[in-house]
Amino acid sequence: MSVKLTTLGKYAKVQGGFAYKSKDFSTSDRFPVLKIKNIRFGSIDYTEAASINEDLAKATIDWQTKEGDILISMTGSGPNAPQSLVGRVARVWRNEPTAWINQRVGRLILKDQNSIHPDFLFYILSTPKSQDYLVSNSSGSANQANISGKIIESLPCPDISYEKSASIAKVLRDIDEKILINQKTNQTLEAIAQALFKSWFVDFDPVKAKLSVLAAGGSAEAAERAAMCAISARDEASLNTLQTEQPEAYAELAQTAALFPSAMQDSELGEIPEGWELSEIGKEVTILGGGTPSTKQPEFWDNGDICWTTPKDLSNATDQVILDTERKITKDGLNKISSGLLPANTVLLSSRAPVGYLALTKVPLAINQGYIAMRCEQNLPPEYVLLWASSVMDEIKQRASGTTFAEISKKNFRPIKVIVPPRILLKIFNNRASNIYDQIANNVYENSTLKSTRDSLLPRLLNGELKVSGGRS
Repeated sequence: MSVKLTTLGKYAKVQGGFAYKSKDFSTSDRFPVLKIKNIRFGSIDYTEAASINEDLAKATIDWQTKEGDILISMTGSGPNAPQSLVGRVARVWRNEPTAWINQRVGRLILKDQNSIHPDFLFYILSTPKSQDYLVSNSSGSANQANISGKIIESLPCPDISYEKSASIAKVLRDIDEKILINQKTNQTLEAIAQALFKSWFVDFDPVKAKLSVLAAGGSAEAAERAAMCAISARDEASLNTLQTEQPEAYAELAQTAALFPSAMQDSELGEIPEGWELSEIGKEVTILGGGTPSTKQPEFWDNGDICWTTPKDLSNATDQVILDTERKITKDGLNKISSGLLPANTVLLSSRAPVGYLALTKVPLAINQGYIAMRCEQNLPPEYVLLWASSVMDEIKQRASGTTFAEISKKNFRPIKVIVPPRILLKIFNNRASNIYDQIANNVYENSTLKSTRDSLLPRLLNGELKVSGGRS
């Protein structure tokens, strides 16, 4: 059954954001402003959002977001540029921060609340066909493409009843709810991994716990107990309960605590635990770059089945793992890349446009020239390297240079200092961290399956191949 079409403008108009000026912004996070960079595909990135003061927030209350708002980036890049494309669409979910929209961020305003369900418009805007329409009708350069509110309103859209739009939107939103749960679970898992790394290898909490007890005249046994509390985030009473009820877990915790020294030593980075080494990342992992096979040679690309990644694959990722890539190359194409096929559990750092995206590969793949790859073949496990790179990101960015855009070279990256703990302690850490990232990867895989299911359902629901019950939502 064919779908009767109208335009999005039948149902909604586009409101542009407010033209805040540079002097309006501060580092406070009380009244965040969403710029085009904060609009991702399907979600909003509230990190590093600039903020305005309370008086200006009240004066521009008409540009305050609310649950259910549909936002569109009206400036971005064209189809051949590596950055995120113009026309990205996101929805404000419940329990998200209240924010204000900046110029070049559009918001859909329904003309009649009873004409169509807003979530339905979000899903229509999110389809590849709609995204292609917005990009192809943009104006400007490849690196600075723009779309107007009129272009967005001219987007072909099904002519549909409210009841059917609400029913279709509910089916798709139920899938998105599960995707959102997985994403939030992954955020929690990643935070746990980062906290563990910081406690053990940045703040040296178990070592300092021992030192504090010994400095106060406590016994070596008391110092070990203090380290066990620091490692397990338990107090003495909870530790006693663990010893009584789970003696094996208590013994394992004691063995881990014993691996941390009770003294510090001087180093170029300041004091580090006694017996630990200070090295350079270039000496501890294999540093590699990548390349791009000629796009003019179809034999490098057509029917390729080898994953090939660019930093664009990470620009809209919500998790630091890679299970698949947008583009694939052939074996002939792979032969044109000196670093070849990198194994799973390689750590990737985007070295330009922009510097700082990080990911842990979970499939063998090749990379383009926008990455520094770290193949972890020696003592440092990949999860350690990934979390280390995140912890020294300020230094990584400071070492970047360039006039057109910042880039960090392999030469400038290799000398960055890295602490190398004893191998047995790294093994224990890796057992914990790898389990966390395996869980993250499993959730990413499930979300990929859910997204494919969601995207395939929309046309089938529209043309009547799949039936949905009517009703208002």
